[in-house]
Amino acid sequence: MPGRDGRQGRGSRGRIGLHRGHSLGDGRYGQRPGHPGPGHPGPGGPAAPTGGAKATGGAKTGGGQGGAKGSTDPSAAGNRVLCNGSNTEVTVRTVPRPLNHMLITVKNTGSKVCDLPYHPQLRFDEMQWAPTAQEGTRPQAVVSLAPGESGYAAAVLSAADGSGEGGTTAHRLTIAFQGRTPHSSGGASATPSLPAAGVYYDSSLTVTYWQQDIGDALGA
Repeated sequence: MPGRDGRQGRGSRGRIGLHRGHSLGDGRYGQRPGHPGPGHPGPGGPAAPTGGAKATGGAKTGGGQGGAKGSTDPSAAGNRVLCNGSNTEVTVRTVPRPLNHMLITVKNTGSKVCDLPYHPQLRFDEMQWAPTAQEGTRPQAVVSLAPGESGYAAAVLSAADGSGEGGTTAHRLTIAFQGRTPHSSGGASATPSLPAAGVYYDSSLTVTYWQQDIGDALGA
């Protein structure tokens, strides 16, 4: 009776490890495959060990390092919060130039990086309408403030040529913050003090988007 052919053993199949990178909170994933080679045992012999097991160990090491880096990066998406009235100090002041402008300053008083999406939503006294945002001032990226840093926006209170209507003097101001989608709530609002004489505004009232630089807010 003829002998049975010897069976070749299959080499271990290397596992693919994932190594997590980090760039301002957006995870980028790259594959780092192992390099297994098939075993070639003699007839009836056991399968030869391959490099596949090493790839498994590499996956654990790479993944662990990537996770630790992401958890400590203050700019990571999971470590940033929204700026609002609970973690910032908000002040306003009128400026001599440009004419009829009011500067809004928001300082991050918290311990985490906070984001200022879109633009402030202003309400003077019991105002029943929302000022229009100046679309030409939209920044290329969302303004982010590290602890201690400040962001800015400006309100154009009235028309320089007197074309605005319904002019009145306000003595209270409420500033609402937006969330990560337009007109959603970003959390607690702020009620900064106005000058003792109040602030005059009319129907031409507009507001800029949040800016990283004071010059951009005032159009300088």
